[in-house]
Amino acid sequence: MRKCLLMLISLIVCLLVTACGNSGDQAENKSEMIEMSTEEYDTANEEGSILFSDNALMNQEADEAQESEDVMEKVEVDSIDRKIIYTANLQIEVKHLQKAVQDMESEVTEKGGYIVESNLYGATGGEVKSGTITVRIPQEHFRAFIQLVEEGSSKVVESSISGQDVTEEYVDLESRLKSKRIVEERLLDFMDKAQKTEDLLKISNDLADVQGEIEELLGRMKYLENKVDLATITIHIVESNVKLSGMDQDDLNTWDKTKQQFLKSINWLLTAFSGIIIFFIGGLPLFVLLGIVCLIVFFVLKRLSQKRRNE
Repeated sequence: MRKCLLMLISLIVCLLVTACGNSGDQAENKSEMIEMSTEEYDTANEEGSILFSDNALMNQEADEAQESEDVMEKVEVDSIDRKIIYTANLQIEVKHLQKAVQDMESEVTEKGGYIVESNLYGATGGEVKSGTITVRIPQEHFRAFIQLVEEGSSKVVESSISGQDVTEEYVDLESRLKSKRIVEERLLDFMDKAQKTEDLLKISNDLADVQGEIEELLGRMKYLENKVDLATITIHIVESNVKLSGMDQDDLNTWDKTKQQFLKSINWLLTAFSGIIIFFIGGLPLFVLLGIVCLIVFFVLKRLSQKRRNE
């Protein structure tokens, strides 16, 4: 009985040892297969060409778009500096147009700005001089320059300032640019590894498209930066101290009074003539009615007069 029990125990132990050996062999076989697959994959990448499909690019761009959205949300949370485009329109009166323009030009140069456009209109026969100047001023000197212009004028007819917030657009451009840069780097890496001609052509076309989009984004960003850094101010100037050649101030006043009196006389005549026309045209129905009544009375009186003569 003891011998049978020992034999049974020995048989069980042999079976367990055999099973463990088989599982170890299977694990070793699996690891060998994995190593072989890895070596074959590496060998294929080293010796073969890199296949670059549209679906792969689309997936990469989708991943980068998601990354750009995450970056944009993080930037918004961090509350970056606002980017605002300032513009101003001024309409002023000055005593000496040429001197005022020269002072403005000097002030613009001193503050690091420049003149975009300058149109001045001369005066002949006592007409009022005028002009329009458009300048670009660094944003930090924007308010100070407007204050100097207003203080140097004899009268500020109109003054308006407006601002356009382009922060959101600029942040979006930055995020898209980062995404495109990552795609560009991956395409360059694929190009270095590609060996087949069709793969190189495909990657080159995609790389050219991405680089074109990058140039567009950079151009728009530079445009916004320029608009933000330099505010635009348009100034309409009118000279209010005009003198006629060969006359002093008293003669100028006399001439002005004469013109005013002449204009008043013309205005009075026009008003009187207009009143007469209004009177006749407005009372036309009444005049017609009175005319009809007068004709009826005339014919009645005439017939009565004829009857009396016949009698």
